[in-house]
Amino acid sequence: MENRITITGQDGEFAAYIARPTTLPAPAVVVLQEVFGVNADIRKTCDELAEQGFLAIAPDLFWRQEPGVDLSVTSEADWQHGLRLYQAYDRNKGAKDVNDTVATARELPDCVGKVAVLGYCLGGLMSFLTAVRYEVDAVVAYHGGDTEKYLNEVDGLYAPLLMHLAEEDEFISKPAQAKIKAALAGKPNATICSYPGQNHAFSRHNGAHYNAAAATLAHGRTYEFLKRELR
Repeated sequence: MENRITITGQDGEFAAYIARPTTLPAPAVVVLQEVFGVNADIRKTCDELAEQGFLAIAPDLFWRQEPGVDLSVTSEADWQHGLRLYQAYDRNKGAKDVNDTVATARELPDCVGKVAVLGYCLGGLMSFLTAVRYEVDAVVAYHGGDTEKYLNEVDGLYAPLLMHLAEEDEFISKPAQAKIKAALAGKPNATICSYPGQNHAFSRHNGAHYNAAAATLAHGRTYEFLKRELR
């Protein structure tokens, strides 16, 4: 299919959704999913990035457990399914998979060689882990749950980082947010944007806590950041 590619990683092959901008070659953005897989929300996010001039690639993070996961955010059964996958997910192997995706993206004829990683929730954490462990050109993390557990790795962050935190996030406590802010305060390449009154996943298309104003602000900051760092 035209909007699918295969990533040949160190541990096997896995699929990725790809959205291409009208002008090629272009900088690439690797888009990392929440617990719902490469679903309609993530595909739409890729399409929107393509409209902004980026080559957007969303790898299947759950390929080791269950290839092709595509869950609905409005189904309770799908939520429980996604949470089971999340709890069993190997984050260290996952970071390797993301790095393999970045390496593949760099070599694509449609890519100019610059690659950012951008993720939401689980994907936000994986964006952070990839950036501190491997080489990327820029990183954007939206409400990455459990990021506070990996702050001992922050010295490995060399890429420019933009992090979005919802102040009323039910999955990232205020003490956790304070730890993240404190750990990144000494990194001149890191920028944290806080969104007062917002809950987790405030920018998810059709999400329960979607807030158009906050989402538009966050995405505007993201596009500006990516254009600055990748061009």
